[in-house]
Amino acid sequence: MRALLVVNPAATTTSARRRDVLIHALASEMKLEAVTTEYRGHARDLGRQAAESDDIDMVVALGGDGTVNEVVNGLLHAGPDPDRLPGLAVVPGGSTNVFARALGLPNDPVEATGALLDALREGRERLVGLGLTSGPPGTEDEGVPSRWFTFNAGLGFDAGVVGRVEQQRERGKKSTHALYVRQVLRQFLGEANRRRGTITLERPGEDPIEDLVVAIVSNTSPWTYLGNRPMYTSPKASFDTGIDVLGLSRLSTAAVARYGTQLLTSSPERGPHGRHAVSLHDLDRFTLHSKAPLPLQMDGDHLGLRRSVTFTGVRRALRVIV
Repeated sequence: MRALLVVNPAATTTSARRRDVLIHALASEMKLEAVTTEYRGHARDLGRQAAESDDIDMVVALGGDGTVNEVVNGLLHAGPDPDRLPGLAVVPGGSTNVFARALGLPNDPVEATGALLDALREGRERLVGLGLTSGPPGTEDEGVPSRWFTFNAGLGFDAGVVGRVEQQRERGKKSTHALYVRQVLRQFLGEANRRRGTITLERPGEDPIEDLVVAIVSNTSPWTYLGNRPMYTSPKASFDTGIDVLGLSRLSTAAVARYGTQLLTSSPERGPHGRHAVSLHDLDRFTLHSKAPLPLQMDGDHLGLRRSVTFTGVRRALRVIV
């Protein structure tokens, strides 16, 4: 087997020495080419090159969720084709590693490498569904390029938090769960539309859902982790179904306290719920429109401001070794 290993040298939980150990372990089982990313978007470029190559069987992403997202967008730049495209394997190296953990992989990169080698020897793989965003025709976002996401996306409040965290990291702050909690509080205090939202959710054949403050889209469950605690916004979300969405129409102090507590105590059986919450499961397609530009995030990356985004659930889009 020929494999391309895409290594993010800035991965939060791996040192240079540890990465060398992992690379040697993988190279003992396959013909391995290791490439270290040098700029934002490099992993996407490498994934695209692998997709266009005739001799690469698998791409291994060693890094966090952002690295995985870039590799996936490179592999699928011309659309899904699991029978032809290289498979994807993940060695988690980020601070949260939602995609890898949702696949059932250990969060430790050494243990995950061992699990990957076992999967290769035993021929274990699965086809997973993904989410795809695009600019709706006839809107000012029509020309925005389509982009895949692996585990979640969000328009509004949660994307604003992601943007604040990225700003702090650019200033040299380390990505920690405490940093995220602080930015949640700052985003809440600065949220102008927390009592009456600007987002409308439209889907074919159904009445629109209006005045949402935030829309959290899930392609799998859990939504994310706080340390080792999984948090579920859409407990039924799965790689084997369409996409789910949780919409909240109020983020007053009382509502934030209620939904925050529900999120911290959420389980595979129940997520946030209440009069100002709407949960939709296994959707193939829907569009979010906002009266004002709002931040958009996908797989934990802030992607700027958008007024309109169409979300599509694409089943059996990617072959994953796991």
